[in-house]
Amino acid sequence: MPLYRRPNGIDLPFPSEITPREVFESRRSFMRQIAVGAAGAGGLLELSTSDAWAQASGAQKLAAKANPAYVVMDKATPYKDATTYNNFYEFGTEKSYPAENAGSLKTRPWTVAIEGEVKKPMTLDIDSLLKLAPLEERIYRLRCVEGWSMVIPWIGYSLSALIKKVEPTGSAKYLEFTTLADNRQMPGLRAPVLEWPYVEGLRMDEAMHPLALLSVGMYGQVLPNQSGAPVRMVLPWKYGFKSAKSIVKIRFLKDQPQTAWNIAAAREYGFYSNVNPDVDHPRWSQATERRIGEDGFFTKKRKTLMFNGYNEVASLYAGMDLKKYF
Repeated sequence: MPLYRRPNGIDLPFPSEITPREVFESRRSFMRQIAVGAAGAGGLLELSTSDAWAQASGAQKLAAKANPAYVVMDKATPYKDATTYNNFYEFGTEKSYPAENAGSLKTRPWTVAIEGEVKKPMTLDIDSLLKLAPLEERIYRLRCVEGWSMVIPWIGYSLSALIKKVEPTGSAKYLEFTTLADNRQMPGLRAPVLEWPYVEGLRMDEAMHPLALLSVGMYGQVLPNQSGAPVRMVLPWKYGFKSAKSIVKIRFLKDQPQTAWNIAAAREYGFYSNVNPDVDHPRWSQATERRIGEDGFFTKKRKTLMFNGYNEVASLYAGMDLKKYF
């Protein structure tokens, strides 16, 4: 297994190779087959629907009006799959670890500091964020750089509503998002997989695009801890790691920020990280993807769409060499 060396001299496997998706999905498919067989034989086990799993979670309901402008025709990923197969390394590198370990995260009280090149810097608590703009439900595809995808009904509003409220100065060209880093709540921080806290960034025009969603919920309820509670970004035209989770700070900057994965492996994780089937990851193709929840391992892969199918963002990158600025 390839290793990479962190600044402290510790050799670790590449994070994306710690749990191969094929191994995880084959285990899950096997367990599903057992469940289906048991249900058929005697009704002892029953596979729950997405709605049933969401209801069983006991999470707070979150009312939001569906926005028909942001709906894909793809079938939504079952709630159980969407909340048990996650990348959130602050809670561990296995796909199942966030769901297993994120119960330690306390999402109230919670504040987000908005700083930097703005006329109105402020700190907003989660209730203020919930009320800042009308909440919408948007069904977005989400594509992971590792080659799998989901379709999730998110709840939130365009990040532009927050940006307009704080009034960026003319010098603000980028936004930097910082995730909570608390060793008491996040056991994954004990492993030097990345330089903590997790940091991501966007160019200002990307952040202002209506698709850029500041999300506070999914499947009709507040965000589960393992999915980035209580507030996260959702950028459906970019690979999933660009969508910062459990955000505690947003800074407006003059210069492009350094980001966690770009620091760890610049050759593999560029600043833009737009979904692009023509630009392969150095260790695997990005031309196809596997949709989580479709019985994985034996299901035919889908062709990956440029910008994940969200071609309305193409104008943001007019004239750019997207193989160079990957």
